[in-house]
Amino acid sequence: MARFLYKVSYTKEGMQGVMKEGGASRRTFIEKMAADIGGSIASFDFAFGDTDVYVIAEMPDEITAAAVATAVAASGAASIETVVLLSAEDIDRAIAKNVPYRAPGA
Repeated sequence: MARFLYKVSYTKEGMQGVMKEGGASRRTFIEKMAADIGGSIASFDFAFGDTDVYVIAEMPDEITAAAVATAVAASGAASIETVVLLSAEDIDRAIAKNVPYRAPGA
């Protein structure tokens, strides 16, 4: 399965919802949502700063990951940034590919 980092920033209304329902309740909901679409949550952490929540998720594919991001953004309760995560082995496979790139002017 592909791994993704979701960086979530709540709107005022979204944070009010978290305050009403609780952080653990939100994590449980997100874990169930992920399971319902064939994924899983590796970590769910609240944070200080511009990003309120960091979620590392395993999803069946990029389309499913995009569906999650679209649903969150469409709710209006949060903005979301999705980062594709690659393992060290993924990078090794990428390095092994022959790419016929030439730098400009080289």
